[in-house]
Amino acid sequence: MPRWPRSPLSSATAGSGLTRTTSTDRRISMALPDTFDSSTDSFAADWATWHEARERGTGSPLGVASLVATHWLAGAPSELEGVPGRWHAAPEGIVGSGHELTGLTLLQGGRPIDVIEEDTVTLTAGQDIEWGEKRLRYFERDGALALRLLDPEAPSRVALGGIDAFEPSESFVISGRFRPAAPDASVEFTTIDGHRSEDAPAGFVDLDLADGPVSLTVTLERGRLHAVFSDGTSGEESYRFRFLDLALPVADGTVIADFNRAYLPPCAFSDFYVCPLPPAGNRFATPIRAGEKNLIRAA
Repeated sequence: MPRWPRSPLSSATAGSGLTRTTSTDRRISMALPDTFDSSTDSFAADWATWHEARERGTGSPLGVASLVATHWLAGAPSELEGVPGRWHAAPEGIVGSGHELTGLTLLQGGRPIDVIEEDTVTLTAGQDIEWGEKRLRYFERDGALALRLLDPEAPSRVALGGIDAFEPSESFVISGRFRPAAPDASVEFTTIDGHRSEDAPAGFVDLDLADGPVSLTVTLERGRLHAVFSDGTSGEESYRFRFLDLALPVADGTVIADFNRAYLPPCAFSDFYVCPLPPAGNRFATPIRAGEKNLIRAA
């Protein structure tokens, strides 16, 4: 597929601290395909491919809908409901102990890297433990550590029948202008559980919506611009807020915002995620009837 040209933004942000491990459920790997070029004749077919991939990824046995617990850890070992062993937070990572862990497989990025030979294991970023069909997963937010449990038999996954979405429309593929943020700029994010943190925005994307101009605050996440936003459909026609990824701007600052690719945050699928809410500047009154709406529950 064609790609929008990369701009100097990627090199300008290298080493700036903007690219890092996300500290909230801002980005969860959901088998998203690459950004498509929505100017082609295959616009509707490309969108359908994206939508089908989203449904497969989120509903897969260990997809986002399979999360059944996020256990925040203290410094003293303790038992956790539904989890083998005893767990605590330590400077080196998440430490588990107990004979139940012996023989389980340690994964890094989903790939086996070791077998737990003794009754103690330390999990670090990107690591899981394979526990039968379930997974025990490392999670960190602003220095606080948690152990997550993913279960293919999670009620949230069993009840998932798909993702409802607006019909794709090229009128919601909008060309905007990127303005980089000042080096010392910050934006406050409040997560769905009330936690507040400061983040460094990559900048702002100026867009002309049907009811007037808006400025979308974006962060840099895994080589793309990322926005959390709500609009005139939120909480009624669609979920209370949504995510949107945008390709990096071209040399003249042009950015394409394809709202047909707006997608539901992980917390729409399970109550155990801690997604960021839209910052103040990303709450629009204009209805954006494009992208994913809400979950479809299985009959």
